[in-house]
Order: sequence, then C-alpha cells, then structure tokens
Amino acid sequence: MWVRVLGSAAGGGFPQWNCACPSCSAARDGSRPCVPRLQSSIAVSADRRQWFLFNCSPDVRSQIESFQELHPVAGQGTQLQAVLLTDAELDHSLGLLLMREARGLEVHATESVHGTLTSGSGILRTLKQYCPVKWKPVIPGVETQLGPGLSYRAFNVPTSKSVRFEGTASYGRVVGYRVTDTSTDRSLVYLPGVQRLTPDILEEFQDCSALLIDGSFWRDDEMARLGLAGKTSRDMGHVPISGPGGSLEALSALGIRRKLYVHINNTNPILLEDSQERLQLDRHGMEVAVDGLELEI
Repeated sequence: MWVRVLGSAAGGGFPQWNCACPSCSAARDGSRPCVPRLQSSIAVSADRRQWFLFNCSPDVRSQIESFQELHPVAGQGTQLQAVLLTDAELDHSLGLLLMREARGLEVHATESVHGTLTSGSGILRTLKQYCPVKWKPVIPGVETQLGPGLSYRAFNVPTSKSVRFEGTASYGRVVGYRVTDTSTDRSLVYLPGVQRLTPDILEEFQDCSALLIDGSFWRDDEMARLGLAGKTSRDMGHVPISGPGGSLEALSALGIRRKLYVHINNTNPILLEDSQERLQLDRHGMEVAVDGLELEI
C-alpha cells in the first residue's frame, strides 16, 4: 500500500492568508526554516494505478497537479476512484465542488456527514447538479472493500465541538479510518481530527504500521496566547500535542513504525523546523508530515 500526503496543514493552509502569527510570518519572510503546506488530504493506493482520496480540500486541484500519478490518462480518464470523508468540515469537503467536471463521483461518508453535505452546507446537493454522485454509506466498525487490494474500517470519533450545520447527528459526525492492504494485512490509520484519545480510539491503533494523526495545535490555549481566538484546542475538536492528556504523552510510547502529525494549524510551532517543540517531537520519535511525503506500507 502506498500513501501520498497531498496536504498536511489544517484549514486555511500554511501560511494562512489572513494571519501574521510568528509561524506564518516566518514562512513569508524566510527568517526561519519552514515550508508552506496545503490543506489536509491524503491519497492511498494498493497498486499505484487506482487511487483513493481521503478528504477533498479546497486545494484539490493543486494537489492533483502536483502528483503525476493522479493525472488523467488518455482514454482512461482520472486515476481517482473515490473520495472518503472523515467529516463535513469545509477544509475537508469544499474541494468536491471543484470536481464537478467528473463523469461521476463516488463519495464514502457516514449518514451524519452525508446529511450535512446534502442539507446544511449543500455541497453534495450542488455538486449533483453538475455530475452524478454515488453515496457509499460509511458504517463505523464494518470492514468494507475498497477496490482491489484494499479495505477500510471506519471508527466513530466522539466530539463535543460546536455543530456548524443544522440537522447534524452526533454519531458519525467525525470518523477515522483504518485502511488495510489485504495482500499483506498491513494497516494505516488516518485520523486528522480527534478531540480526545479515548481507550476505544487508542485500541484502533493496535498493530498498525503507520499512524497519521491530528497535530492541529501544540498547546490547548494556543490561539488565546496569540490573541487570535478565545476557544481552546479541545473546544475546536482537536487534542493538543503537549500537556497532560495531550497526544504526545499518549502516542510516544506506542510501538508504531511511523507516527506522523497531519492537519497542522498555521499557529503550531512544530511547523518551524528549528523550534524547541519540533526538537521535542524528534526526541519522542514523532514525525511532522509535509506535502509530497510518500509512505510504503
């Protein structure tokens, strides 16, 4: 199984267009080592011919163009077979509208996410006016075939963050995916948004070969420290990396070969390669994903 990181930043990308925090400023003026990032998404394949997109960011066009194996082939069309959504947030779903030229689009989503995108934000409702959309219901806990050589099992990720759209059911509002190469039985866990690492969620990581996990914020009060917002990391549905109950504390001891942070907010100091926070991750065997990174699992 191959995994391509198409985007490793949280919503807004890095640097974010309206932000002058230390990290965004460094990205613009080159004063500290860091690289720009597009909004969070990965592509997965069992054969490097058929690819599956996990989340569809507003940067999807640039992400496809940046990866030759996603380019269309004469007489065959696109190499993308389907889109799988972890939630209905705009940074994970707005790119669907940019795929309106497709002859047809298969979207895997929970009933909660599908309901939001066909009523509240209307993204799928609008998209259907341009191309046929086939909804494949995602049922947490059920192993599902995903083309030749791959299967996935979604798992529910409880969240208490504010509901952005009306009519959104709580169960299945956010999910993670455990994707398995059926020929090797090796698995990837993709979890770009998680509020709390409960025992049930940690159980989903058992025996996986690679973990791509929410790295949105370093501190729970990161936004408040910078004077950018009053909400904490957990208020926004993301477990912070540091501090009691943070993801670093829970994950550094796990015997997973590759553990990478994705969905990194523009304010997070781990984006700065010379930061003390980045060095701390290095000491604990945690990696920071970058756009274009490929994993063979």
